[in-house]
Amino acid sequence: MSSLTETRPAAPYVDSKARLAAAVEASRGEILDLSHRIHADPEPAFEEHHASAWVAEVLARHGFEVQHPAGSLATAVRATRRGGRGGDTPRIGILAEYDALPGLGHGCGHNTMAASGVGAAIALASLAAELPGEIVFLGTPAEERGSGKQIMIDDGLFEGLDAALLYHPCDRSHVESFPLASEDVEVVYTGLQSHASSDPWLGKNALDPLILLFTSVGLWRQQLHPTARVHGVIREGGTAANIIPDRTSAWFMIRSTSETDYELMRRRFQELCDAAALATDTTVEVTFSGKCRTMRNNWVLADRFRANMAAYGIADQGDDPNAGSTDMANVSWVCPTIHPDLAIAREGTPGHSILFREAAVSAQADEVTLLAAALIAQTALELFTDPELVAAAWQEFRTTD
Repeated sequence: MSSLTETRPAAPYVDSKARLAAAVEASRGEILDLSHRIHADPEPAFEEHHASAWVAEVLARHGFEVQHPAGSLATAVRATRRGGRGGDTPRIGILAEYDALPGLGHGCGHNTMAASGVGAAIALASLAAELPGEIVFLGTPAEERGSGKQIMIDDGLFEGLDAALLYHPCDRSHVESFPLASEDVEVVYTGLQSHASSDPWLGKNALDPLILLFTSVGLWRQQLHPTARVHGVIREGGTAANIIPDRTSAWFMIRSTSETDYELMRRRFQELCDAAALATDTTVEVTFSGKCRTMRNNWVLADRFRANMAAYGIADQGDDPNAGSTDMANVSWVCPTIHPDLAIAREGTPGHSILFREAAVSAQADEVTLLAAALIAQTALELFTDPELVAAAWQEFRTTD
């Protein structure tokens, strides 16, 4: 990977892009300090109080008008800085994530996403006097659970954006992403307590339907498309071996490459939950939440990011075959969007793992965080400078399913 300040950026606007890279490099300490602080203090979905406050503080220091909290989420951030050339457009969204995984920490590297988004905003702020429109930074909570971006969309925080840009760390570098439609499912079974030895016949065992449900899901998988996913964990399984449990719960996720197929899976999963309750004379409550959609990659924006990336010696390795899900896909149904990945670890390093968590504060991750900040800022610069590029991105958005 080439040095930010020693590499000639991709055309067009080479000189301005070089200034953005230099601005990122000048803020290296501030950007990487933010990444490492967030990594050392992992906060799960909707609880990112320290991370969001630190992000807001850095943006305020660089001349942004900061809303924190923003909308209905206590840990959402919206920060804006108007361009010196006036006008209301374009409004280019620079996004960041900062939630961690429960029990694992930043095994998805969201600390690098927060820092790179802030770094891109810092770089663009250094050229704000020369830009039209508005730089819009959005700190988005709860990507790992709860689809915080959808809540922010519903709160109107994405209204008026002409594009949304967000990098993600990976073990491969690729520009397009094809995440699965996904939803969180909480399943709660209710039975009746009794003594497990002296009078078990008086109880209704709430663990039995949960075991049946996991067995049913296992059998169901053989009929599912290879790209579909159903997986879950037991959260409550009872309190003591000598008490028939009256309440158990599990957290499942169901996913599919097709939103149509996903809806069929959703209905089928509900039927499996109901069937297990019927078989064990218990009751069940099933709650679906945090829907993530499939992604509408904007090829116009992707081509520009790919060209900017190539100037630094990073090749697009093509679509990642190991797809997860993200609420960034929800944003792609609101405005032209890209969500490129850059490698912070050797290929084959599993996401959501201790290995990836360690990689997220490695020297390689630090350099990629800075590079991502420069690339996002450079792609945004093209949009700020070229109205025809913005129009082309919107044209594709409106005409592509």
